[in-house]
Amino acid sequence: MQLSELEAHRHTATTRSGEISYIDIGTGPVALFVHGIATNAYLWRNVIGTLASQRRCVAVDLPLHGQSPVTAGQDLSIAALAAGLDDFCDALGLTGIDLVANDTGGAIAQIFAARHPQKLATLTLTNCDTSDNLPPEAFKPMVELAKAGNLAPSAVELFADLHAAAELSFGAGYEHLDQIDPAVIRSYLEPCIGTMERARQFERLLAALDAGDLTAVTPLLSELTVPTLVVWGTGDTFFDVSWAYWLRDTIPGTTRVVEVDGARLFFPDERPADLAPYLQQHWAAAAAVRA
Repeated sequence: MQLSELEAHRHTATTRSGEISYIDIGTGPVALFVHGIATNAYLWRNVIGTLASQRRCVAVDLPLHGQSPVTAGQDLSIAALAAGLDDFCDALGLTGIDLVANDTGGAIAQIFAARHPQKLATLTLTNCDTSDNLPPEAFKPMVELAKAGNLAPSAVELFADLHAAAELSFGAGYEHLDQIDPAVIRSYLEPCIGTMERARQFERLLAALDAGDLTAVTPLLSELTVPTLVVWGTGDTFFDVSWAYWLRDTIPGTTRVVEVDGARLFFPDERPADLAPYLQQHWAAAAAVRA
């Protein structure tokens, strides 16, 4: 789906947690899409292009990402972001949600699902953080730089060369980074590291990553009976496929694990055909059970 078409469906919601920018396109039951660190709602554009004829597709920009602002003192922990997602759903009156998430958005979705299962029709998790893998080993050096306050200056300098910034930031997350629209890459990076002020907020976001936020809801996840699909790229250097089966063994509502051969972290962007059909099957099966 073209960015211009998505932008024609952009809105802003005022919530208890602050303003959230989001894409809202299509009609029908609500599918809510949540991205992770240093991406935005555009991550889902190609999946949405397939599904908008069947679903009301709502894709949020998390605070500091895309077109959602952030305030100086805003809590950027994943627990707070999950609470903000709940505020967003309340502001829009969203219920019976098919929740779909990737990367750190998957951690946010786990907390949201654990605390508010009554709001969900289904849950789908793609490659994402889990309580024993947050942050993932390959990402820990970046987090340590952020905690020391040493990430922002180099990140802002790097952003001046968008190609180099893209390669360093996303080279491991995409199979074919050179095929991704540079406007999308810019939209990912500019809100996080486009200025020193934004980069300092980004440091704060990374420093706030705390596995304890997920560990706190693991007992609730172990009771979660919402129909859950896990779709996992096997070529991901951050989130090994073993974590897909950890989720399956932890969440009793899990109905299926799908392995996407060779796919990397951001496969919903570049390989939407390896996600959208499984979403359709998952949603249809859950609806049939409810009927």
